[in-house]
Amino acid sequence: MKRISILAVLTVALAVAAGTASAGPASTTGQKNIVQTAVAAGQFKTLASLLTKAGLTGTLQGKGPFTVFAPTDAAFAKVPKSTLAGLAKSKAKLRAVLLYHVVKGKVSAKQAMMLTSATTVEGQKLRIRVTGGKVFVNNAKVVTPDVSATNGVIHVVDHVLIPPSR
Repeated sequence: MKRISILAVLTVALAVAAGTASAGPASTTGQKNIVQTAVAAGQFKTLASLLTKAGLTGTLQGKGPFTVFAPTDAAFAKVPKSTLAGLAKSKAKLRAVLLYHVVKGKVSAKQAMMLTSATTVEGQKLRIRVTGGKVFVNNAKVVTPDVSATNGVIHVVDHVLIPPSR
């Protein structure tokens, strides 16, 4: 069962990468939900695995809409192994970090460029800024914007977003 969920998340990741690589911004096929789109893209294996461990795949397959700032495997590779190991040991902390990447509603890159912040499902705010025509969420750059899914939109980011401690 867990392998099926991981495969589903991986399929979503592959679709995200494939959809953005071939279609560019604002791919509108939208026949897959956020998880299916990310799994299909193939560059979100770590994210998919962590979503499964945290029990969040069902949430992101739900009605939504959601905006997900999805870190790639390369982004997760930048996170110290000790940090990842700590998250893997605490489902609550892992869920908090993953939900810090999700905003309720569908926020396009164009809309994000007009914002200075957005409140995450985790409850804290992300800082949004535009520099050189590129959108940044906290310190993560949106490298592929507007990947469409049936229940929202994915923006691929180059760093994992870690919520500030409360």
